[in-house]
Amino acid sequence: MTVSARDMMIAARKGGYGIGAFNINNLEWTQSVLKGAQEANAPIIVQTSMGAAKYMGGYKLVVDMVNDLIDSMGITVPIALHLDHGNYEAAKTCIDAGFSSIMFDGSSLPFEENLEKTRELAQICKDRGISLEAEVGAIGGEEDGVVGMGECADPDECKAIADCGVDMLACGIGNIHGVYPEGWPGLRFDVLDAIIDKVGEDLPLVLHGGSGIPDAMVQEAVRKGVSKINVNTELQLVFAAKTREYIEAGKDKEGKGFDPRKLLAPGTAACVDMVKYKIDVFGSTNKA
Repeated sequence: MTVSARDMMIAARKGGYGIGAFNINNLEWTQSVLKGAQEANAPIIVQTSMGAAKYMGGYKLVVDMVNDLIDSMGITVPIALHLDHGNYEAAKTCIDAGFSSIMFDGSSLPFEENLEKTRELAQICKDRGISLEAEVGAIGGEEDGVVGMGECADPDECKAIADCGVDMLACGIGNIHGVYPEGWPGLRFDVLDAIIDKVGEDLPLVLHGGSGIPDAMVQEAVRKGVSKINVNTELQLVFAAKTREYIEAGKDKEGKGFDPRKLLAPGTAACVDMVKYKIDVFGSTNKA
C-alpha cells in the first residue's frame, strides 16, 4: 500500500538528499517507476497530473493500479501516490479516492484565495494522514492548461503558505516544465536562499521541472534544501527515443514484433534506467 510522503520528506530534508517524484502515464510507466525504485532501494513518489489520470481512466483506477502493482511486484520500498498540480476540486477528489499525497496548485489564483484553500486542505490532509504540497510562484511552461512564465516566488508569500501546515512547498526559482530552452539562465539560488531564510531549515522544498536541469545544479538545490524533484519530460524523451529506434530498425515487422508487449518493452526498460539514474543523482539510493 502507498504511504504518506511526510516521513520520507522529513528524512530527506534532514539527510540532505532528494526524493524522486516520477510522473506516470500508463501501466508500463508505472511498472518501470516501481521497478526502478525497488532496484535502487529508494523511497519515491509516484505522481500523476489531472490530465494523465483522466487518460488512464480516472483517479480511482490510478489508486487501484498502483496499489495492486505494489502487491503483485513485491515492492517493499516506501511509495507515496501523489496528485501533481491538482486544482482544488481535484485535490478533494483524490483525497476521497485514496491518494496518499496531494498537491494543491493555487499559484494561478489570487494569493489570498491560494492561502485560504491551502489552509483548508492542510487541515483535511492532516486529519486523513495525507501529505500536502502547495505552490507559490508559477513554474514556467504549461501543465494541464495552466501556463506560467517562470516567475520567482515571493519569500513572504512562501512563509504565509508554509504557516498553513503544509508538508512540502513548491516555489518558483526560475524552473520550467518541459524541455529547457537554449540560453536558459539557470536556477535562482539567491531566491531559494531568501525563501529558506523565511520558511526555515526544516520545511522540505520541491523542484518542479526537474527534467533537463544539469545534475550539478540539481544537487546544489538539494544541498540547499530541495527535498522533492519532479521528473516527467526525461522519461517521455527516453521512452519515445527507444520506441522510435525499435520501429526504425524494423523490429516491429519481425515475427510478432508489433505485439505491444514487445513494441513497448525497449521504452519501458529505458524508463527503468532513467529512474535509477535520477535517484542516484538525487542521492536517495539505498535510503529506503
